[in-house]
Parts: sequence; C-alpha cells; structure tokens
Amino acid sequence: MSKAKTTYQCHACGSSFSKWAGQCSECGAWNSIHEAKVDTSLTPRQRGNYAGQASTVTVLDQVSIDAIDRTHTGLSELDRVLGGGLVAGSVVLIGGDPGIGKSTILLQTLTHLAQQHNALYITGEESLSQVAMRGKRLELPCDKVKIMAETCVENIVATLRSEKPAVAVIDSIQTLYTEALQSAPGGVSQVRESAALLTRYAKQSGTALFLVGHVTKEGSLAGPRVLEHMVDCVLYFEGESDSRFRMIRAVKNRFGAVNELGVFAMTDRGLREVANPSAIFLSRYEEPIAGSVVMVSREGTRPLLVEVQALVDDSFANPRRVAIGLDQNRLAMLLAILHRHGGVHTMGQDVFVNVVGGVKVLETGSDLAVLLAVTSSLRGQALSADLAVFGEVGLSGEIRPVPNGQERLKEAAKHGFKRAIVPKANVPRQTIEGMEIIGVGRLHEALAAV
Repeated sequence: MSKAKTTYQCHACGSSFSKWAGQCSECGAWNSIHEAKVDTSLTPRQRGNYAGQASTVTVLDQVSIDAIDRTHTGLSELDRVLGGGLVAGSVVLIGGDPGIGKSTILLQTLTHLAQQHNALYITGEESLSQVAMRGKRLELPCDKVKIMAETCVENIVATLRSEKPAVAVIDSIQTLYTEALQSAPGGVSQVRESAALLTRYAKQSGTALFLVGHVTKEGSLAGPRVLEHMVDCVLYFEGESDSRFRMIRAVKNRFGAVNELGVFAMTDRGLREVANPSAIFLSRYEEPIAGSVVMVSREGTRPLLVEVQALVDDSFANPRRVAIGLDQNRLAMLLAILHRHGGVHTMGQDVFVNVVGGVKVLETGSDLAVLLAVTSSLRGQALSADLAVFGEVGLSGEIRPVPNGQERLKEAAKHGFKRAIVPKANVPRQTIEGMEIIGVGRLHEALAAV
C-alpha cells in the first residue's frame, strides 16, 4: 500500500500548505487552495528527472547540440505558431473554450502525420465511435491512425512504450489520473503528476505529445500553474462563438517566438488555414466613414492589418470607456493624453473602441490609431480610406517608434494603402514606391496631418 498524506495546494501557483486558508500567501489568489493527497512512497530518485540523463556537472560549452528536426503538421498556420514545425520530444499544451476546435485541429494534424509516422490518439472524454464519427464527417484519412480510450496515466505510458509512436495526442489532461494518488481526476495533484509522467516519457523517448487542457471561465488553463511550466509550448485558441474564424496564439514556446498568431477558418471539413489574414480583418466601405482607421499591428514575426473602430457619443450618466480587443486601462490613459496634449475633450462622452474581427491587440503600437479613430468619431470627419497608422503615444504626447516599422509599411503597401502616419524614427531611409509616409513626433502633429 502506498503511503499518502493530506496537504493543501494552491491550483494557481502549486504551493503546498499544511492547512487550508482562504488566500494563498505565495501568489495572493483567493479560494484557490484545495485538499490533495500526496504519495510519499515514491522518492524523487525513483521518479527520475525529465531528460532521463545522469545528474553530472559539465561545462555548458562542451554540451553536444543536436540539430532540431522539425516535422510539418500539414497546417502551415499551426507550423508558424509552433516555430516552424513539431519538434521530437516536445510537449505542446493547447487550451481553449469548449467547442472552439481543439479536438478537430488535433485530429486533422494526426491524420496527416500518420501517413508517414506512427501516430496514436488517446481520448479520455469521448468514446472511440465519437472520434471515428468526427473523422468520417471531416472526410479525413483515418486508416493509419491508432486510437485508444484510457484515463489511467500508468496504462497510457505503458501503451506508449509498447507502441512507440512518433506523435501522440492526449485529450484531455484533466481526465487523467494516477493510481499513486487517491484524489479525483482533474484535481491539482492529479493533473500535475499526470503531466509530469507524460512529460518525462516524452523527453526520454522522443515522442512528441499534444496535451489538451480545459480552461476556466476567466479564460486561463485549468489546473495548477506549474502545468504551463512543465510543457514546452502553450497554445491558446481564441475566437468568438458567432465567428467562423479561429486564432491560435503561442504564449510560451521553447522552440520559437512567442505571441505568434495562426489564423484558421472553421468549415464543414474542419479548420482551414488563412494564408492572408490581413484581408479578412479589413472592411471595405463604399465611402469612408467616421471613427474607422486601419492599424498595422505585428503578431509574432508577421505584420497584420486590422481595423480599429471608435464611437463617441453623448453620455446621459457617468461616461463609459469600453474597449474590445484592447486594454481598457490603456484606453483611459490615452483619452487623458488626447485631452492634455491634443486639445480634444471627451468629458461627458461615452467612448467605445473595437478591434474588428475579434483580434486582441497586445502591443502599444495601436495607441496612435486609437486616438485618431476617437477624434474622427467625435468630430464626425472620416479619415482617408487609403490611410494606415501605427505608433506608440507617450504620456507627454510624444510619438514613440515601434519595432519592425519597415515590414509594417511594406505590408500596408502590399494591400494598396497610399498614405501612412508613423513615428519619425520609423520613417524608412528609402522611399516605398506608391506610398506617402508622414513622420510625426508629437500628437498634435498627427492630428494636423489628418
């Protein structure tokens, strides 16, 4: 019989405590501490390390480096998010809202990889017939994909050792349990130990693993935060329920750039990659409208054109500031800068700002576009339809440069934009054919330019 003791662990940071408390003293999260059973019969030496190598001290310069061999998944947008393809021995955690397409894209990927590699699909949520029905509905070649329904992680690891697949999918990590613990599946300790066993096997065998993770109502991955530290890549599915477009964003990647964005379209044949995402986020109007401006953002290594819309209207109570796809606190700060350094008053006005297409813009290069859209809506004057804007706005009203300005301008010129308002430091030394580039250093200069 394995020995087990009762502890209390925080599912947000993984810290352990001897008794329950309402707030975690380590990370400050409320109502995150739950009871857990910890197996004490296994020592750290018996568990082993992730890499499966002897613990010796060596010089970093003398460590042999093997060339990373990447395998294409069959979806170019997924390869972009992964950093160029799937790496052997990597563990990829993918999370998203229910029904957004996690199982669909993984089944598509596995059927493509199974044509040349040994692939295994392990389901803990659905029956074998349900997975087979999805494959038939999507008309996927499922003749070489192996599948198993199992939730015990010891049995899964034993099957992986016997089958020796090159790629395996675990759907999902919250349904797994280890016999060494007595707690229910989905608990903090069960998720952590199950992920640790699978990650240890992946590093020792070279099998690439996809782990599906549930998300909470706040949109973060359920389970202990240490789960994200164990894996190599963390991918988030984004998208509105009423939109056919889906986006996968990499928030952690040990083999590539973070904040890469892959854009997909949901069809009756599954997810299809969108080769030119800028085209779907731009609205073409018969005539220019007030409160709309095109911004050149950058997601990972790719410039992206998105439309920023603003609506300013009289407020009959307390003025509201609502931002969709942007940081709401930053919107309040930008409106104060617009008042102080641009002379544009929004007091007593409701201000609504939206990024079209459900895109979440995380960079500060959207500041200038937001202020120009707000000013355009307030004054009822439409901006030119062939105008593109980007730039960060400082508290003193200065327009700060943003990274990769020349790549952004080339992307705008490729889509037919004739004018661009950019920070002075981002004006290229060589002119771009067919585009007038206006460099501004202060906010009032940008307002005068439009």
